[in-house]
Amino acid sequence: MPKKVYYLATCDTCKRILKEVALPDFFEKQEIKSSPLTPEQLEELYQLSGSYESLFNKRSRLYKERGLKDKNLEESDYKKLLLEHYTFLKRPVFIVDQHIFIGNSKKNIHALKEALSNL
Repeated sequence: MPKKVYYLATCDTCKRILKEVALPDFFEKQEIKSSPLTPEQLEELYQLSGSYESLFNKRSRLYKERGLKDKNLEESDYKKLLLEHYTFLKRPVFIVDQHIFIGNSKKNIHALKEALSNL
């Protein structure tokens, strides 16, 4: 499995984390605004994470604007929304071997750094 990161170039948090973890050159980087997730890529992320909801960014502006928090969303809804607009992906998303690291929590970034140190 490739070592990869999905990120948003305009996101300050993504920029900070990418700088902080200092990815090796062999890491594949995909900027999700200019190169959106494909259904196959989303399926790969789903297989690693176990749910579309865990990949979903509930802090996005569109989530609030569309009143999605007031709706009872199911996995199929999350999948459709993730493919519809890049802003719905919780980011950054790192894949290191068979492990996935979703989002920017301190705990998550610490675990990512540990995984990277073992490469």
